[in-house]
Amino acid sequence: MSTVRMAPPRKPPRWVQWTVVPLLVLVPIGYVIISAEQSRDGGEEKQKQAAATTITHYWPTRVQRRIYEIPIPGGSTQVGYLETNSWATSTLYVQFQTSAGGLDTFLAQVGTSREALKDGTVTVTAKQQRTVRWAFAAGDDWAGVKLTQHGDKPDHRITVDLKNPNYPMVYVVSTMNF
Repeated sequence: MSTVRMAPPRKPPRWVQWTVVPLLVLVPIGYVIISAEQSRDGGEEKQKQAAATTITHYWPTRVQRRIYEIPIPGGSTQVGYLETNSWATSTLYVQFQTSAGGLDTFLAQVGTSREALKDGTVTVTAKQQRTVRWAFAAGDDWAGVKLTQHGDKPDHRITVDLKNPNYPMVYVVSTMNF
Protein backbone atom coordinates (compact mmCIF):
# COMPACT_ATOMS: atom_id res chain seq x y z
CA MET A 1 0.00 0.00 0.00
CA SER A 2 1.27 3.33 -0.90
CA THR A 3 0.43 6.49 0.91
CA VAL A 4 -0.52 9.53 -1.00
CA ARG A 5 0.67 12.74 0.45
CA MET A 6 -1.49 15.71 -0.13
CA ALA A 7 0.01 19.11 -0.57
CA PRO A 8 -0.79 21.56 2.21
CA PRO A 9 -3.70 23.89 1.39
CA ARG A 10 -2.70 27.02 -0.41
CA LYS A 11 -3.16 30.25 1.43
CA PRO A 12 -5.26 32.77 -0.53
CA PRO A 13 -3.65 36.04 -1.52
CA ARG A 14 -3.83 38.81 1.07
CA TRP A 15 -6.08 41.04 -1.07
CA VAL A 16 -8.73 38.27 -1.07
CA GLN A 17 -8.71 38.17 2.71
CA TRP A 18 -8.97 41.97 2.90
CA THR A 19 -11.94 41.92 0.51
CA VAL A 20 -13.93 38.84 1.56
CA VAL A 21 -13.76 39.18 5.34
CA PRO A 22 -15.18 42.73 5.47
CA LEU A 23 -17.91 41.75 3.00
CA LEU A 24 -18.88 38.78 5.16
CA VAL A 25 -19.37 41.21 8.03
CA LEU A 26 -20.74 44.32 6.30
CA VAL A 27 -23.38 42.70 4.05
CA PRO A 28 -25.39 41.13 6.91
CA ILE A 29 -25.09 44.31 8.98
CA GLY A 30 -26.38 46.36 6.05
CA TYR A 31 -29.27 43.95 5.57
CA VAL A 32 -30.23 44.18 9.25
CA ILE A 33 -30.14 47.99 9.18
CA ILE A 34 -32.29 48.20 6.03
CA SER A 35 -34.79 45.64 7.36
CA ALA A 36 -35.09 47.45 10.68
CA GLU A 37 -35.75 50.77 8.93
CA GLN A 38 -38.39 49.26 6.65
CA SER A 39 -40.05 47.54 9.58
CA ARG A 40 -40.12 50.76 11.55
CA ASP A 41 -41.61 52.70 8.63
CA GLY A 42 -44.31 50.05 8.16
CA GLY A 43 -45.29 50.25 11.82
CA GLU A 44 -45.62 54.02 11.71
CA GLU A 45 -47.92 53.81 8.68
CA LYS A 46 -50.08 51.19 10.40
CA GLN A 47 -50.28 53.35 13.51
CA LYS A 48 -51.47 56.30 11.42
CA GLN A 49 -54.14 54.14 9.79
CA ALA A 50 -55.26 52.73 13.13
CA ALA A 51 -55.48 56.22 14.63
CA ALA A 52 -57.54 57.57 11.73
CA THR A 53 -60.93 58.92 12.74
CA THR A 54 -62.10 60.13 9.35
CA ILE A 55 -62.07 58.84 5.80
CA THR A 56 -58.62 58.29 4.33
CA HIS A 57 -58.79 59.43 0.73
CA TYR A 58 -57.06 56.43 -0.75
CA TRP A 59 -58.00 52.93 -1.86
CA PRO A 60 -58.34 50.29 0.86
CA THR A 61 -55.75 47.54 0.52
CA ARG A 62 -56.58 44.49 -1.58
CA VAL A 63 -56.67 42.41 1.58
CA GLN A 64 -59.23 44.77 3.17
CA ARG A 65 -61.37 44.73 0.03
CA ARG A 66 -61.22 40.93 -0.07
CA ILE A 67 -61.97 40.41 3.64
CA TYR A 68 -64.86 42.88 3.69
CA GLU A 69 -65.99 41.84 0.19
CA ILE A 70 -66.03 45.32 -1.32
CA PRO A 71 -65.02 45.07 -5.00
CA ILE A 72 -64.47 48.71 -5.94
CA PRO A 73 -64.81 49.01 -9.73
CA GLY A 74 -61.70 50.03 -11.67
CA GLY A 75 -61.71 53.66 -12.74
CA SER A 76 -63.59 54.79 -9.62
CA THR A 77 -62.76 58.22 -8.25
CA GLN A 78 -63.15 59.96 -4.88
CA VAL A 79 -62.27 56.66 -3.22
CA GLY A 80 -61.88 56.74 0.54
CA TYR A 81 -62.14 54.40 3.48
CA LEU A 82 -62.04 54.05 7.26
CA GLU A 83 -61.64 50.80 9.17
CA THR A 84 -62.75 50.44 12.79
CA ASN A 85 -62.20 47.41 14.99
CA SER A 86 -63.45 46.22 18.37
CA TRP A 87 -63.65 42.89 20.17
CA ALA A 88 -67.05 42.09 18.69
CA THR A 89 -67.00 43.69 15.24
CA SER A 90 -64.79 45.06 12.51
CA THR A 91 -66.20 47.57 10.07
CA LEU A 92 -64.90 49.00 6.82
CA TYR A 93 -66.51 52.23 5.59
CA VAL A 94 -65.89 52.86 1.89
CA GLN A 95 -66.98 55.59 -0.49
CA PHE A 96 -66.34 55.88 -4.21
CA GLN A 97 -67.76 57.48 -7.33
CA THR A 98 -68.14 55.25 -10.36
CA SER A 99 -69.93 55.09 -13.68
CA ALA A 100 -73.45 53.71 -14.15
CA GLY A 101 -71.92 50.49 -15.49
CA GLY A 102 -69.46 50.39 -12.58
CA LEU A 103 -72.39 50.59 -10.15
CA ASP A 104 -74.12 47.68 -11.86
CA THR A 105 -70.88 45.65 -11.79
CA PHE A 106 -70.30 46.44 -8.12
CA LEU A 107 -73.84 45.49 -7.13
CA ALA A 108 -73.60 42.22 -9.09
CA GLN A 109 -70.30 41.35 -7.41
CA VAL A 110 -71.75 41.84 -3.92
CA GLY A 111 -74.76 39.71 -4.84
CA THR A 112 -77.51 42.18 -5.64
CA SER A 113 -78.70 44.44 -8.44
CA ARG A 114 -79.95 47.95 -9.11
CA GLU A 115 -83.53 46.66 -8.87
CA ALA A 116 -82.93 45.79 -5.19
CA LEU A 117 -82.06 49.42 -4.35
CA LYS A 118 -84.99 51.08 -2.57
CA ASP A 119 -85.53 54.65 -3.75
CA GLY A 120 -85.39 57.30 -1.04
CA THR A 121 -83.70 54.92 1.39
CA VAL A 122 -80.49 55.57 3.31
CA THR A 123 -79.35 52.27 4.80
CA VAL A 124 -76.30 53.64 6.66
CA THR A 125 -77.40 54.21 10.26
CA ALA A 126 -77.11 57.60 11.97
CA LYS A 127 -74.41 56.21 14.30
CA GLN A 128 -72.39 54.91 11.34
CA GLN A 129 -72.76 58.29 9.60
CA ARG A 130 -71.40 60.07 12.69
CA THR A 131 -68.48 57.62 12.94
CA VAL A 132 -67.28 58.46 9.45
CA ARG A 133 -68.67 62.00 9.26
CA TRP A 134 -71.03 61.33 6.39
CA ALA A 135 -74.16 63.47 6.17
CA PHE A 136 -76.96 62.28 3.93
CA ALA A 137 -79.14 65.35 3.35
CA ALA A 138 -82.86 64.96 2.84
CA GLY A 139 -84.06 65.60 -0.66
CA ASP A 140 -81.10 64.03 -2.44
CA ASP A 141 -81.66 61.10 -4.77
CA TRP A 142 -80.74 58.29 -2.37
CA ALA A 143 -81.27 54.59 -2.93
CA GLY A 144 -80.10 51.81 -0.66
CA VAL A 145 -80.03 48.15 0.14
CA LYS A 146 -79.05 46.16 3.22
CA LEU A 147 -77.44 42.77 2.64
CA THR A 148 -77.28 40.35 5.56
CA GLN A 149 -75.13 37.28 5.08
CA HIS A 150 -74.74 34.20 7.23
CA GLY A 151 -71.60 32.69 8.69
CA ASP A 152 -68.28 34.47 8.45
CA LYS A 153 -69.31 36.74 5.58
CA PRO A 154 -69.72 40.49 6.15
CA ASP A 155 -73.03 42.34 6.17
CA HIS A 156 -73.29 45.31 3.81
CA ARG A 157 -75.25 48.54 4.03
CA ILE A 158 -75.08 50.21 0.63
CA THR A 159 -76.36 53.72 0.00
CA VAL A 160 -76.08 55.29 -3.44
CA ASP A 161 -76.37 58.98 -4.32
CA LEU A 162 -78.06 59.02 -7.75
CA LYS A 163 -78.07 62.80 -8.12
CA ASN A 164 -75.89 62.28 -11.19
CA PRO A 165 -77.08 58.91 -12.59
CA ASN A 166 -74.09 58.69 -14.96
CA TYR A 167 -71.62 58.96 -12.06
CA PRO A 168 -73.28 57.74 -8.84
CA MET A 169 -71.54 58.09 -5.49
CA VAL A 170 -71.55 54.85 -3.51
CA TYR A 171 -71.29 54.55 0.28
CA VAL A 172 -70.72 51.10 1.77
CA VAL A 173 -70.52 49.93 5.36
CA SER A 174 -69.25 46.36 5.57
CA THR A 175 -69.43 44.79 9.03
CA MET A 176 -67.88 41.56 10.28
CA ASN A 177 -69.30 40.20 13.55
CA PHE A 178 -67.29 37.80 15.68
